[in-house]
Amino acid sequence: MTWKVDWRASVALTGTVCKYLAITMVVPLLTAIVYGGDLLVFVGTMTLTVGIGLLLERIEPQPDLGAREATLLVTIVWFVVAVVGAIPFVLAGWGTESTLAHPVNALFESMSGFTTTGATVMGDISFDQHSRALLMWRQLMQWLGGMGIIVLMVAILPELAINGSQLLQAEAPGPELQKLTPKIAETARVLWLVYFGFTIVYVALLYSLHLLGFAPDMTFYMALSHGFTTLPTGGFSPEADSIAAFSAAVQWVVIPFMVVAGTNFALFWATIGRNRRALVEDTEFRAYAGAIAVFSALASATLYLGTAPPLGALGGVTEGIAGDALRHGTFQIASLLTSTGYATSDFASWGPAGQMTLLIAMFVGGSAGSTGGGIKVIRWVIALRAVRRELVTSAHPDAVQPVRLRGRVVDEDAVRGVLVFTFLYIFVFGIATLLLTLDAARIGYELNGYEAISASLATLGNIGPGFGSLGPFGSYLEFPWTSKLLMVFLMWFGRLEIIPVLLVFSGSFWNR
Repeated sequence: MTWKVDWRASVALTGTVCKYLAITMVVPLLTAIVYGGDLLVFVGTMTLTVGIGLLLERIEPQPDLGAREATLLVTIVWFVVAVVGAIPFVLAGWGTESTLAHPVNALFESMSGFTTTGATVMGDISFDQHSRALLMWRQLMQWLGGMGIIVLMVAILPELAINGSQLLQAEAPGPELQKLTPKIAETARVLWLVYFGFTIVYVALLYSLHLLGFAPDMTFYMALSHGFTTLPTGGFSPEADSIAAFSAAVQWVVIPFMVVAGTNFALFWATIGRNRRALVEDTEFRAYAGAIAVFSALASATLYLGTAPPLGALGGVTEGIAGDALRHGTFQIASLLTSTGYATSDFASWGPAGQMTLLIAMFVGGSAGSTGGGIKVIRWVIALRAVRRELVTSAHPDAVQPVRLRGRVVDEDAVRGVLVFTFLYIFVFGIATLLLTLDAARIGYELNGYEAISASLATLGNIGPGFGSLGPFGSYLEFPWTSKLLMVFLMWFGRLEIIPVLLVFSGSFWNR
């Protein structure tokens, strides 16, 4: 059989990515040197990762990427890095009772990390059970995956920059890629520069709260850990109680940075450069900010009126306390709408009105070009305008009513693409919910409908926590291993926005 896709080129460049991924493990390696624990784990993993990379590179010494090879490369890379990322978990837990010693659990945690989902199978997140180095790797994975591993590689590797546009288009979240500079490699560097800059500012602010006495537990390790997991909208925390473990001052600082992480990073570059009003003039940003404001008001009102029970780990209620209700309501909406997954309270114990508000917010997602997951605000804007057009043309058949965005007519192919993606997203979500329910029933695991819905949505949308036992202080540990594998694929599908993965699995992609 003759292949239409040069898979050797894609596999060889996957080896190159693996080789450079090993360099990032210097961070947990240094953490192990400073704090102790798991030093040999990361030495061994780095050696093994470089070896795998060199071996794969030998498959095709001079790889040449076309559009299909670029799609295949992105799809393979995101799965392979998750496999590589799982190695430290397995090695660290070898011969112990650690849940991560099981390869499926380790793969789940790694895929959740790189795709910035934030769902976990760790039964006990503490320094008593896991070294600071291992937890730092868990957090670093999210930072690497946030802006995109391929975006990073295009920024630093000349061989990938040649076909960088196709690579970034396949990886970038959202229906369109905004080219910020004439050269795509420069665009990739700009995106990572903005991302890195926000991370530095955020870590500095968190640690300054500690130095000023407003956050005694926010040490430099904690500040760096949350810097690695907030800007990528990841949500992993070395604290079992997430952001609820820290002071109200920390929680107020986290909120705007979650909102920043869910914003199109290209807008920040435009605002810094030639257009100071880029943010306020952008249609998607206005819709995004409006959604956060409306949902935050609803969630805060729910808490203020006392329709939510005690807030779990906080040991109190917000009924009649406006400041607390506003903080917790706004925090949870910013966290779930942007797919960050942090928590300041156990929203799994909120009343029906509060949980329904959060569930709807989970469907919205962040902006295109952000690190947020979900369907994306821009798609909802285009879909709603397409619906409005249909209503107008149904009443006035002769009317010409194009869909407009940012003052320009949206191409009909783009409109169709948005509608197809939204349908596929809801379809995959529905099928996954059914499969999770059936698999739980197969082994007698009690999983109610709300939990099944939230598990499917939280993994496909790269959100992380769900409801019930899957709440922000719970985990996915009790699911059967078959369900965990399904959710691994859901996280993979969700990060690459479904279509590239489905395309690679279609026969027409491969055959002449």
